[in-house]
Amino acid sequence: MTGTRRHWAAGPLFVAPFLTLFLLLFLAPLGYAAYLSLFQSRLIGGTVFVGLDNYTQALGDPQLLHGVGRVALFFVIQVPVMLLLALLFALALDSGLLRLARVIRLGIFVPYAVPSVVAALMWGYLYGPDFGPFAQLSRKLDLPAPHFLSDGWMLGSLANIVTWEFVGYNMIILYAALRTIPQELYEAAAVDGAGAWRVAWSVKLPALRPALLLTLLFSVIGSFQLFNEPNLLMKIAPDVISSSYTANLYAYSLAFTGQQVNYAATVSFLLGLVIVIASYGVLLTANRGSRESRSSRESLRRAA
Repeated sequence: MTGTRRHWAAGPLFVAPFLTLFLLLFLAPLGYAAYLSLFQSRLIGGTVFVGLDNYTQALGDPQLLHGVGRVALFFVIQVPVMLLLALLFALALDSGLLRLARVIRLGIFVPYAVPSVVAALMWGYLYGPDFGPFAQLSRKLDLPAPHFLSDGWMLGSLANIVTWEFVGYNMIILYAALRTIPQELYEAAAVDGAGAWRVAWSVKLPALRPALLLTLLFSVIGSFQLFNEPNLLMKIAPDVISSSYTANLYAYSLAFTGQQVNYAATVSFLLGLVIVIASYGVLLTANRGSRESRSSRESLRRAA
């Protein structure tokens, strides 16, 4: 009986460090931000309670709406390209046909180890219209210099930086999921006469659905929190990237440049709500697709 009590007492002790940090570093700041979002600082009267007025103002704020719409477009353009490249690299490495597979895997993953600030500065130099190597090469060839930092190209330039940074990270997740597929499935497919492409389509891709869903959820969160890259490129292209270019950058500018801490907390809360809704939509779509595919397989089995 004493051993059982000690066993039950050990669980809370092991969990206590995590719960303490979770409370102090996540829940407490979140609650304080929620508290701040209910107030306004005014020249006359000081800080006053306004209830949901900040949220009403934010829902009609064109700068916030344009920032959210811009990162949504960024997500639609960048994430499919990034995940497709990560999937292709993972399948190529798992095929066993590549020479120096470990070196290639490390080379693809290395950009993720580069801090996003350094990556943005590096690509900002490469994009430079005056001193960048692309512009210098274009001038030597008597060609017009590419306008990577122009209004029409900026979103694609940011997508290229983020893709370069995170393809390796997503590739590692997918590659690790591929390594967990039981060898018996490959042997059964070989007995049935399936080739490499058929194995990839019918065995590997279905097994990768949970890992793909995980990378997609991470991409949803990362896309709507886009901050470092536009914040640094804003110094190079201030006429293109404004302080409200993304919702996260807008909240930062409100808090630390405009000194509107209460409204910045409101914008941050609404951005978190958008992320939750988008993530839930991804999960709902994925679960519905898996249920439909499962029901179709069961129908085929019954018909057979």
